[in-house]
Amino acid sequence: MLAPSWEEHATSLANAEEQDLPGVLMDIIVKAAVDLQQDAFVVIGRDTRLSSEKLSQSVIDGVTVLEGQFHDYGLVTTPQLHYMVYCRNTSGQYGEATVEGYYQKLSKAFMELTKQPFCSEEEYRSLKVDCANGIGALKLKEMEHYISQGLSVQLFNDGTKGKLNHLCGADFVKSHQKPPQGIEMKSNERCCSFDGDADRIVYYYLDVDGHFHLIDGDKIATLISRFLKELLLEIGESLNIGVVQTAYANGSSTRYLEEVMKVPVYCTKTGVKHLHHKAQEFDIGVYFEANGHGTVLFSKAAETKIRQLAKELEDEKRKAAAKTLENILDLFNQTAGDAISDMLVIEAILTLKDLTIQQWDALYTDLPNRQLKVKVADRQVISTTDAERQVVTPPGLQEAISDLVKKHKLSRAFVRPSGTEDIVRVYAEADSQVGECGPCAC
Repeated sequence: MLAPSWEEHATSLANAEEQDLPGVLMDIIVKAAVDLQQDAFVVIGRDTRLSSEKLSQSVIDGVTVLEGQFHDYGLVTTPQLHYMVYCRNTSGQYGEATVEGYYQKLSKAFMELTKQPFCSEEEYRSLKVDCANGIGALKLKEMEHYISQGLSVQLFNDGTKGKLNHLCGADFVKSHQKPPQGIEMKSNERCCSFDGDADRIVYYYLDVDGHFHLIDGDKIATLISRFLKELLLEIGESLNIGVVQTAYANGSSTRYLEEVMKVPVYCTKTGVKHLHHKAQEFDIGVYFEANGHGTVLFSKAAETKIRQLAKELEDEKRKAAAKTLENILDLFNQTAGDAISDMLVIEAILTLKDLTIQQWDALYTDLPNRQLKVKVADRQVISTTDAERQVVTPPGLQEAISDLVKKHKLSRAFVRPSGTEDIVRVYAEADSQVGECGPCAC
């Protein structure tokens, strides 16, 4: 989430020889106009990997040498660490900067939402959670007793046996379109998977015929956007909602949001920092990558308005809707995508709307799509524009892609170079997997 200018500083520092470190640091201090008289405070956390403790201690040593102050939170998820930083930077206005404070804020909002009288009659909802053998399992176990009256969670791949993200986790489920190993699934049961550091989430289920159905970040964004828009209509408030996606978003989700829900959709370059910054432009900005990484941001003005309405509205129905919106606002971790927070938001919405996972899945049907990566000698040969959806160089490549796309209905395709390795990522979708040579065997 660094600003681009600070990414350059980080790269310079990472590439410096040890004897050159003091000089590189001084260059950064001058370029960034760092005030050395101001106290520095660094918040530190780590996950369950064996390397984490040593790396964490290295950070502490570095901060100590440079006479900074630090607080070590020990084992926390990545989103929890973001949360602590934001709480401290807002002098506690966002919340209490402790793990306990995080649990209490989220669980209080969740329990308020799920105890509403117009909730589903299903008294005890249960959810199977694949924790990718990561830090999320440890933290969800700690949080379990806070939410147990509203949700029963069964944890799988909790780190006691398997390796981090090995044949499990959100990335595995999304890319392989099948359940993770180590989870027992029955037909029509709600299941979800976190990734290793618990900032992504995807849902899935098996239908009665045993077919696997994935509900990814696009459908999560759609469920949330629809719910928020309904609440605003009920309150009679016209705060503007914008949904931010990347080029990987399924075309059906974009069409549903724009044409059915009448919600504006914007596309940014791949990477959460791009979506996060775009989402800050709206009263309510919903952003999710297709891989399940995302959250909802509320502007300061929107937050003030919502809390005011929840307190002052006299009409009971409108007041209840405003209170629901206020609790949803508190349930989101607005600092970063957070699998635990997003899971609780989704579960609260499904409860309040009395929706099954099948009904959620049926909002729209994804277009068939394929993703693959191609190893190349030099990824920098390819450059793109239009949020990475159009190729600029080499000449002729975009024309060739466009010619292929024209041959199929509702089709779209793009290629983009990886940001870190010499591979090119390829994405394609169309209304059917059947081509001129028969069913696609990709």
